[in-house]
Amino acid sequence: MHSKERHGKKLLPLSTIEAATCGDADALRDVVRHYEGYILALSVVHLYAEDGTAFAFVDETLRRELELRLITKVVGFRFKPAA
Repeated sequence: MHSKERHGKKLLPLSTIEAATCGDADALRDVVRHYEGYILALSVVHLYAEDGTAFAFVDETLRRELELRLITKVVGFRFKPAA
């Protein structure tokens, strides 16, 4: 199946989303992989030393929490019937 694009980004196929909502492990992995970059960007923490030096690092606990929340929301999502 060909992936559609929106704003220059590939969209997940509906079949993948439907399978993920039913708990399909491969589909869930595809969903998490699709949002991996966004989750990583949200997980970056910036700290500053006393001398003003900036440090940025990925907070792995936050990254895992965001992944878990995504998975929980996807599995708990229910499609509404088309009108």
